[in-house]
Amino acid sequence: MTTSPVPRHIAIVMDGNGRWAKARLRPRSFGHSAGRKAVREVVEGCLRQGVEALTLFAFSSENWRRPDEEVGALMELFLRALDKEVDELHEQGVRLRFIGDLAAFNAELRKRMETAMARTAGNRKLALNVAVNYGGRWDIAQAAREAAAAVARGELAPDAIDEARLGGWMSLADQPPVDLFIRTGGEVRVSNFLLWQIAYAELYFTDTLWPDFDQACLARAIEDFARRERRFGLTGEQVARSV
Repeated sequence: MTTSPVPRHIAIVMDGNGRWAKARLRPRSFGHSAGRKAVREVVEGCLRQGVEALTLFAFSSENWRRPDEEVGALMELFLRALDKEVDELHEQGVRLRFIGDLAAFNAELRKRMETAMARTAGNRKLALNVAVNYGGRWDIAQAAREAAAAVARGELAPDAIDEARLGGWMSLADQPPVDLFIRTGGEVRVSNFLLWQIAYAELYFTDTLWPDFDQACLARAIEDFARRERRFGLTGEQVARSV
């Protein structure tokens, strides 16, 4: 068994915007705005290193419980980012996709998301997935609903539902499994992000706050990944014999 020193798919929980802003005596929205630079840095880094897919946790289903002012600022920032960033992403050959329960957003924002996805659909250099109103448990539940509906229509027998079949209904089923999961900001948890997709991912946690995360930080995470022995349930001896 051989594995590439560069992960095919990286997922990132972009944590620490609020604390970054607080340290500068600014509102949390200032930190979220500053985090856009880090997104550009990571996209550039993935393009340089040949990463196939990058998934960013932008807004979880639990984030609706934050103060109304912060949620409003996040939505406004999201709209501005769509307007300003899509042209550059398209020129770079990046395919943009939004995953999550998009029905919770207003019609204007959904339309802009759909327009951005349609415009970049033919790009192949990097798949950039942005998780919004997303939760890993939601993802598994919606896949289970799809399976149940297929059974109810008589298209699928219950005993035919296995991991591969259920996985086909998960978000990002058409992309490589997540190889490297990164969380910034010093917290050490996955926070309901891509629970199915990170089953065999390598986990990397850093104290760096998201607005300070740059291409050098990404390179260190990938270097750490390259030093890991990925066994996928095998013993170290079995992995060595397969190389």
